[in-house]
Amino acid sequence: MTFFSPTQVFLNYRGAQLRYSFVRHLIDAFERNEINFFVDKYEQRGKDLKNLFLRIQESRIALAIFSTRYTESSWCMDELVKMKKLADKGKLHVIPIFYKVKVEDVRKQTAEFGDNFWTLAKVSSGDQIKKWKEALECISNKMGLSLGDKSSEADFVKEVVKAVQSVVAVIGLEEGENHFGKKKRKDCKCELPDFKKSRTKKL
Repeated sequence: MTFFSPTQVFLNYRGAQLRYSFVRHLIDAFERNEINFFVDKYEQRGKDLKNLFLRIQESRIALAIFSTRYTESSWCMDELVKMKKLADKGKLHVIPIFYKVKVEDVRKQTAEFGDNFWTLAKVSSGDQIKKWKEALECISNKMGLSLGDKSSEADFVKEVVKAVQSVVAVIGLEEGENHFGKKKRKDCKCELPDFKKSRTKKL
């Protein structure tokens, strides 16, 4: 039986687009900085989405890595809905990562990101679409990090690592407070540490 650290980081991303590029660099950085993480490539092929939902529940932090092809995948979207539910209950800290997409396009489902969303919506139920839209709007409103088309990806990876380390530190403080009997804050469901946004202007 495998046990996970309470500060495990779950990576939610479009594998076909980012697995061998940005996410690979991010994983390398997490390993160098001894950040415990989970990505679906470690999951046994053939298992259903419920197994990934369990991995999300086992995590304390999740990165929603939005890219242009993110909304091609109903799995990405269903994971995001699960992440929102846990975040709303204060059980998960979600950090949105905007990888070469505009925050507004994610929030309002426009441009290429939106085109892919509405293509997926054509073969999905009304209930699914409603939940997906709510999750996209909620998560994109959280404090996050953005990478522009001409920005340094290496520097961006470092910013993501710093953001995760900041949240890990906050979780440690919260657990310390709970250990000594202090009440958990009720307003924590949408709060993240005030780390600096890395929104590089396009040149």
